[in-house]
Amino acid sequence: MPRRIDANELKAIESAVGKQAAGLTAQQVHEALAAPPPRRTLQYRLKYLVDHRRLRREGSGRWAHYLPPVQAADDSLDDTAPPQNEIRAVGGPPESAAARGIRRYAALPLEQRRPAGYHPGFLESYSPNETYCLSPAERAGLRDIGRLGGTSGSESGYPADLTAKLLVDLSWNSSRLEGNRYSLLEAGLLITRGEAAPGRDLGETQMILNHKAAIEFLVAGPGLTDIDRSTLFGLHALLTANLLGNSGAAGRLRKTTARVAGSTFRPPASCGQIEEYFDRVLATARAIEDPFEQSFFLLTQLPYWQPFDHANRRVARLAANIPLIRSNLSPLTFEKVSRDVYDQAMLGVYELRRRQLLAEVFVHGYRHSASHYAAVRHMLGEPDPFRLKHGRVLREMIREVVGAGMSRKKAAAHIRDRVEQQVDAAERTQLRDLSERELLSLHPGNCALYGIEPDELADWLEVW
Repeated sequence: MPRRIDANELKAIESAVGKQAAGLTAQQVHEALAAPPPRRTLQYRLKYLVDHRRLRREGSGRWAHYLPPVQAADDSLDDTAPPQNEIRAVGGPPESAAARGIRRYAALPLEQRRPAGYHPGFLESYSPNETYCLSPAERAGLRDIGRLGGTSGSESGYPADLTAKLLVDLSWNSSRLEGNRYSLLEAGLLITRGEAAPGRDLGETQMILNHKAAIEFLVAGPGLTDIDRSTLFGLHALLTANLLGNSGAAGRLRKTTARVAGSTFRPPASCGQIEEYFDRVLATARAIEDPFEQSFFLLTQLPYWQPFDHANRRVARLAANIPLIRSNLSPLTFEKVSRDVYDQAMLGVYELRRRQLLAEVFVHGYRHSASHYAAVRHMLGEPDPFRLKHGRVLREMIREVVGAGMSRKKAAAHIRDRVEQQVDAAERTQLRDLSERELLSLHPGNCALYGIEPDELADWLEVW
């Protein structure tokens, strides 16, 4: 007959784990016990507690962390979160018990939350295409509502009207989540007409314009952007233009210590660690096959490691759209996402390494975004599959003609040569005609679709 486990031993382990909201590794549990059992015995005790749902285990191997069960975590915190109907009223998603526990923790005053350092296991315990933060049902459901039509892949792109809407929606919502006071209408006027709103400070105006430039960078050539250093550095440089005291920090990894406002979290401080974890996050993200899992991974991991001096959350929100753009899926604009709920979800990631609330925010936000863009897509009709297929070549040719200041005669010859080199004979005439129509329809309001600056367009129009 197996020896009965001493109830006091189990209670001591539960008590040690319960004192650390971020959880403990097996080694840390061993160190926290006044009379620790042999390590193998401790592993059996921990397994027993997990099997009986008295503890939770997150991660694997030596980086696995043991945490209180969700209900225990909820009970240990003051019931300060608003009731569920109030949460939904302010733009939050329907919440699981785990998500409510995170909200209750995040509602505690800063001085009542324990200091939280970074944990390598938060990244190292994730195995691409084996570990998932989103359930199969969630991923399948998001794909069903997110399809824009046409084919996915690096040459796909959004129709011009859809892109124009994205510039306003994502610029405004992402800025709103940082406390920007621009209204949606004011942001639209700034982006489409260059009219700054009265009563808004220069930093708020600059933030909106920076988002516009960064989103144009992503959508102008989805085949030219990847989850790599070049793209992430470009996003950071565009998002922080004219907003950093040290302009040299734009588009590069931070070289100073960082603090997250309103949080007890302390990210890595050494340059070597920052560089190592940044590269590992990108490599892991590239290995993920599902675009929604890939998107959520970037939204979670990039802010956690705080690779940049400033704007880490902004970079993550835009980077989370890279897999969606490349797969020709509706973008994630964070529509109907409450700033308060988003902030609390991020605190759950920083201080508890718990993703449940942010996952619900992600799914909730994407459903609203996709339904909105489905309505726009219905009004616009299905995207042209020919344009989707040849989007990269089309954009390159338009940029080449304008950038080189070609006249109509030279442009016609250049397009003819490029089409003959890169397109099958059966499609050459159609692509040539499409290219010429696009050149004739260029104006300051749509030139950003091709990565062309208004001044550059004006110079070209003089010789056209």
